[in-house]
Amino acid sequence: MKIERLSQDKIRIFLTFDDLLERGIQKEDMWREIPKVNELFSEMMDQAHSELGFEASGPLAVEVFALPAQGMVVIVTRGKLNVHADDSVHEDDESDEDVYEMEVTLEQSDMVMYAFRDFEDVIAVGRQLSQSELTDDGRLFAYNGKYIMAIDPTSIDPSRHNALIALLAEFGEATSVTEAVLEEYGKVIMNEGAVRQLCQYFSF
Repeated sequence: MKIERLSQDKIRIFLTFDDLLERGIQKEDMWREIPKVNELFSEMMDQAHSELGFEASGPLAVEVFALPAQGMVVIVTRGKLNVHADDSVHEDDESDEDVYEMEVTLEQSDMVMYAFRDFEDVIAVGRQLSQSELTDDGRLFAYNGKYIMAIDPTSIDPSRHNALIALLAEFGEATSVTEAVLEEYGKVIMNEGAVRQLCQYFSF
């Protein structure tokens, strides 16, 4: 489980499928109201508090993105409390074990999306993908100071899907950004055949 702060009121949590299996949770369980999922969320919030000082107070918007063969990305956004002058922020009669007030949104992406901090990493992963004959395809974007490669999993031999994910994870990290967001707010660097073009233009 990896947690990072996106803003004062927003964090991102990356869960691998191993994280879920260790807790006896299937991917399909994430949109079911069951004790194991509630326990997982409480564990995530405890870790977010200890690592980042993130207080899970007030209403929370929770977005869960299922990524193929990678795991899940959970975005938690803390709402602002509407406190009146005669109201107290803390309710003494409420237990710490109260269920969080959450609005959960679930989305599933079929695209394999990985973000890279440096263009050198993009070149390196492109070379490895080509040499391993995993794919010559892919689209490359620039977004929020990172390079993001989007690969259609249907273009990959299903038996080598895990190998593809493992190689991408060596150089980058899974991201929940969608192609629609990239096309609207990002910059298209290579619209098709990104791996092939990287090898063609940056071969050594």
